[in-house]
Amino acid sequence: MSEPVLSVRDLVVEIPTRRGILRPVDGVSYDITKGEILGVVGESGAGKSMTGNAVIGLLDRPARIASGEILLTGEPIHHLKGEALRRLRGRRMGMIFQDPLTSLNPLLTVGDQLTETILEHLPVSRAKALNRAVAALDEVGIPAARQRIGSYPHEFSGGMRQRVVIALALCAEPELVIADEPTTALDVSVQAQIIALLKRLCRERGVAVMLVTHDMGVIAEAADRVAVMYAGRLAELGPVRDVVGRARHPYTTGLMASTPDASRGQRRLRQIPGSMPRLDALPEGCPFHPRCDRAEVRCRQAPGPSLTACDGRAACWFPMHQPEETPA
Repeated sequence: MSEPVLSVRDLVVEIPTRRGILRPVDGVSYDITKGEILGVVGESGAGKSMTGNAVIGLLDRPARIASGEILLTGEPIHHLKGEALRRLRGRRMGMIFQDPLTSLNPLLTVGDQLTETILEHLPVSRAKALNRAVAALDEVGIPAARQRIGSYPHEFSGGMRQRVVIALALCAEPELVIADEPTTALDVSVQAQIIALLKRLCRERGVAVMLVTHDMGVIAEAADRVAVMYAGRLAELGPVRDVVGRARHPYTTGLMASTPDASRGQRRLRQIPGSMPRLDALPEGCPFHPRCDRAEVRCRQAPGPSLTACDGRAACWFPMHQPEETPA
């Protein structure tokens, strides 16, 4: 197997406060290989976006990486700062934000923004950079790309702006792209188009993608593997077909049951009882046990379950489906 494009090893992100140190990301580990889409899913506050921001170096102070490693094709990048980090972003790592209006400069044309990004990271002339910008817009499905290169962000629809953001993230040919809720603000039909676009570009270019979302439908449609996060920790990690079809962690099962399809025929959507605990009031043992109907005495005891302490796929002492035994 080839070396992963991205390796996250026991990542811990801390936020010092007057009440103590909070850990929005606590001991997270995963790999993303070339051409793979890893979906990261969970409720608001689970640590999904914080993990992505830590990888690309966009943590807002006072948040900081306290321990662990982030490796890009085997090279540690978690310690990089300033100019070294800026050079890495855009060239080897791209970012697709949730709201394209906040990630695009309203005072510059999309052509200027694409061209400047290409010139910053690739050794090409301005004329070639402009041609690359047109090709990037054409690749993501912007009609009449050469005519629209001089348009401003507000002159595009929401779906077309998101396509521009994807072109901006990919125009310097990065190895890794982090997509943070890229379809949340879009209509359902446009969501499907953006997902199909991401999958096609990932397959054709061999880019590794970390897809952050709260939507299990997006995960099932787009991802190759899925990492389910809860209270800053990994609850489950595995191939999307296995996790969606035979979830082992009770929290994953609850997420799947909360979708409209799973609640069809009922007056109300199913829901997981209670709410995610505050970071300054995490329970002992498994952080999910106060909401879990399968919790037993061991679940309430520290140390809590982890992927490595359990079966490697679900951080649960009593998983929903036991792994199948292989014949001797």
